[in-house]
Amino acid sequence: MDKENQTEKNSKTTNKNLYSIVFIGSAFIVLFAVMISYICVFSFSNKQEMMDNSYNTHQALLKKQNSRGSIYSSDGKILARTVKDDKGEEVREYPYEKVFAHIVGFSSHGRSGIEDMANYYLINSNISINSKANAYENEEKFPGDSLYTTLDTRLQETAYEALSAHKGAVIVSNVKTGEILAMVSKPDFDPNNLDKEWVSMTTDEDNTQLLNRATQGLYPPGSTFKIVTALEYFRENGDNYKNYHFSCNGRFTYEGNTINCFHGESHGSVDFPLSFAKSCNSSFANMAITLDRNSFNSTLSGLMFGSELPWDMNHKKSSAICNEGLSDNDIMQLGIGQGKTTVTPLHMHLITSAIANGGSLVKPRVMDRVVSDEGKVIKSFYEDETKQLITSEEAEFLRDLMHEVVEKGTASKLKGLSYTAAGKTGSAEFKDSTSDSHAWFTGFAPYEDPEIAVTIIVENAGSGGEFAVPIAKRIFDKYFS
Repeated sequence: MDKENQTEKNSKTTNKNLYSIVFIGSAFIVLFAVMISYICVFSFSNKQEMMDNSYNTHQALLKKQNSRGSIYSSDGKILARTVKDDKGEEVREYPYEKVFAHIVGFSSHGRSGIEDMANYYLINSNISINSKANAYENEEKFPGDSLYTTLDTRLQETAYEALSAHKGAVIVSNVKTGEILAMVSKPDFDPNNLDKEWVSMTTDEDNTQLLNRATQGLYPPGSTFKIVTALEYFRENGDNYKNYHFSCNGRFTYEGNTINCFHGESHGSVDFPLSFAKSCNSSFANMAITLDRNSFNSTLSGLMFGSELPWDMNHKKSSAICNEGLSDNDIMQLGIGQGKTTVTPLHMHLITSAIANGGSLVKPRVMDRVVSDEGKVIKSFYEDETKQLITSEEAEFLRDLMHEVVEKGTASKLKGLSYTAAGKTGSAEFKDSTSDSHAWFTGFAPYEDPEIAVTIIVENAGSGGEFAVPIAKRIFDKYFS
């Protein structure tokens, strides 16, 4: 009897152990299947990032197998292509030399610009199997896919020539589609000569040729920031802004802190639109001290200050600080775009584009479509991704203010032309106790139904109305011609 009980007990123990083994084994199988599924999904969803990773050896194999594809402008001009040198080796050629240097970038000594962003597509080839077979028989590389951009060579060349020998940046875009039509940064470089100049450009600490000032340059916005201050004042006061009046004698003093108008100019009696049009620092400092700091901070956050911008290339975050602890002097400085406030030209351009587009910001893009060597469209990048940056009412309010800058203010060089324009100038001081200033302009045209936005900064040039507005005029003229 004892033996039978012991046998039954051993049998139960064995079965229990078997169940445990089966359960644990099944759990591991399920876990393994989930892990494999996750890896597959992750690899598919992030195939471009994985391919572009410098540790991925498959990228090197593709480069041996395929010739890097070309980059084209929107009007079909070659911006970058692969050719063979005298030794029969493949080299990258940039027909426009310095003109598209920063936005197109380079693919040797690392990568930058479009060459970096579109690398995954340029090193792949989607020609037919028959074409690949023919190339293989002839011991030729497969031609890589090409990228068509949104860049307009006419506008790019105009912006490049207009900026001349000045340091600075220019951005031009279609406000309805987000297409970047031109992007210029100076000082520049010739990507055809990187092998010769790379050491000198990267070892000289004062050399900033490789910096794309349009997206990575941080500047005091100066009076262009009055767009933001005006928006906050409108949000807090509504239509009561129409009752605003200020008497300007060239300076404004509050609690021992003084703000001067540019070059001490006295603007006399001004209402809200004229304060904006004449870019009266004193009037805007007067407005700034009345603003609610928490509300102003919310407005800054909503306009992407301190945040990543919807832009797929490298860029810097803008900074504007407003909180309960902000001193009266600091909020006066903030109100006129000075003090610790810094922005990138790209950021100011996106705010301007949203104003021009009824408050809706369309995500900017520079890539249009990928096409195989046989003309087949492999991928289109038009996504129409939008973000409501401000309300349509606020956009209309700011558009009208910016039109007054052209009609009655500091951008009068854009008045009386075959098209209507709107914008905001800026003269941003960047050294304490000096009159040195960067010249800004950001605006759009036509005023009634905006199509393009233009943002310009000219370093250490002085007045935005004198130096930046004429550049905008040349770009607008070229576009509307």
